[in-house]
Amino acid sequence: MVGLPYDCLANPLGAVRSTFDKAMSSDSSAAALDGKDWGAAEVFRQFLFDDGGLSQVPWLSSSTMKWVQPNTLVRFRGMIQDMLGNEFYVGAYKDGDKWITNKFADGSHGPSDASSDVRIWERRLLYCTPVPGQNSWVECAPDAMRNPYISAMSPLREKRQREDEATESDADMVEPGHAIEDSPNPKKMREDGVAFEPFNLQKVVTEGSTSNSSTPPVERNSVSCLVKIYDSPESDLKLNEVFEFVGIFTFDPDLTVPIDDKEVMDDFCEDELLCLPPSKVPRLHCVVHRKLGPSDLVSSPHLELTTPVIKEIREALIGHLTAVLGGDRLPAEYILLHLLSRHNDYNVQVHARVDEVAVGKLSLNLTCFNKENMSVFGNNLKLVIGSLMPFTECLPLTVDYLNSVTLAPKKDYNTNRLVSGLLQLAEGSHLTIDETPLQSGTLNSGGLENAQVLRSMMESQKVHYDFTYYKMEMPADVQFLILSEGKSNILPADLVLPFHPSSVDPASGVDGEMLKAWRWYLATMKSLPHSIDPPLQKAVEDDLVAARQADRSLSREDFSRWLTMGRLMSVSFGATSLSMEHWQMVKELERLRKNRFQGNL
Repeated sequence: MVGLPYDCLANPLGAVRSTFDKAMSSDSSAAALDGKDWGAAEVFRQFLFDDGGLSQVPWLSSSTMKWVQPNTLVRFRGMIQDMLGNEFYVGAYKDGDKWITNKFADGSHGPSDASSDVRIWERRLLYCTPVPGQNSWVECAPDAMRNPYISAMSPLREKRQREDEATESDADMVEPGHAIEDSPNPKKMREDGVAFEPFNLQKVVTEGSTSNSSTPPVERNSVSCLVKIYDSPESDLKLNEVFEFVGIFTFDPDLTVPIDDKEVMDDFCEDELLCLPPSKVPRLHCVVHRKLGPSDLVSSPHLELTTPVIKEIREALIGHLTAVLGGDRLPAEYILLHLLSRHNDYNVQVHARVDEVAVGKLSLNLTCFNKENMSVFGNNLKLVIGSLMPFTECLPLTVDYLNSVTLAPKKDYNTNRLVSGLLQLAEGSHLTIDETPLQSGTLNSGGLENAQVLRSMMESQKVHYDFTYYKMEMPADVQFLILSEGKSNILPADLVLPFHPSSVDPASGVDGEMLKAWRWYLATMKSLPHSIDPPLQKAVEDDLVAARQADRSLSREDFSRWLTMGRLMSVSFGATSLSMEHWQMVKELERLRKNRFQGNL
């Protein structure tokens, strides 16, 4: 059997151009390929998925950039932080009698004869960053960071790599002549007034970011990336979604432009933003991408997943949360439901003197925390949540903090960039608000706006992005946990529950397999579909009507919370429909919470 004329891993551009030549040889015109795939994507899918090539593709990170070679295939995981619009480029041109393509490549080769035919194509530009709050256990395994090209590296290249690692330099990563494909010296091309190939490059987020910065901190072993998307509908990729991209990595340190050479910069590109050093922000020409949900970030446990096993995992997790909370089981039960919650766009019609209510979110406010017990129980609780959820952030709330930061993303028209804020978070993120440092003070206009942004995000799961001349609502899916001494006045949560620990004994350690089981459990159960059968729906409606008659202070929000808790209680046992047993468990939890709240007054 004759092998392929190209190596998809080490020479992906060879695959692109070989499939292009094949398409052109079948009497296709270059115009007929505008905005279309001519078979290159299928070649990469076969290599990656059918032939098992995905495991050979190295991850792109700050450490692997020391050895990964330009114009080779890499994987990158990140959140879409900004959408930079579309870019025009010379997609194909005719050189003599032959058509040549520039697709999936930086720079735009062009015909030597200005009168030759060219096809102007378009690609989307996405600025992707490390996922805010991503915990270390989500990072890819060390063996995924190995260098698959190490055996093919020359002695000179190995010496250069050792020097780079010793000095932590971002110097040239390949010796001249060692690149798999020749990369042109990219310059901005102008023809008939059309600008081609602007270099939309962003600053890499620095390691020195702090939790009080307007930009979320990132993992040390992470990079930001400019991803170029081809032949994909705009609806496939949305702001703040987490994706895994497989594509062709490009890098050229010669593209760096001196910042003081203003005249050169203005001539080189239309936006100063685009002239950031390409050695700091790599570019990736995407050939395959997939959206990542919570279940895609956890590994499956080696267990027989039956209903008894799910119940056993559930009870073990509640037991551990109870130990972390000083023996207080009631908040442990509520925290489990809280961690399983997610914002949904679907509605449930409840005929209990209420309109349609959104079911999904369940924010939780645990009270009776102070600076003393926060250092024990609060910090341990945050550590546990970070070990269970893939993306977690903690915000210590103070008046000075609210007055000094910008939480919502804001458009910078000078750079035409969306400047990230702490509340630009990925789907399924968990946010813990620590109000124990909060003292009396006066909020300025910025502080009042930040408090309103937080409250709006918690209540409606929407963040108002600031575009200076107008505000735009962006959907969110973020779980809020507030730890405070008394009921929070800034963030009125769906549930308020006093915290009553009975012991300060530390919780016992948890082995890695159990942690994997808990992570899988939370990610899988929260994604289960759910329904209420008509007979039980009637019983639920009757309970809601009776509750309203007994307590006229109950509101639509209370009914929404009970329905949400019913769904969460069901899925916590692995069930996809509400049962009377689970509904009764919800009512009992609410009775205990009400009694505790009244006893705490």
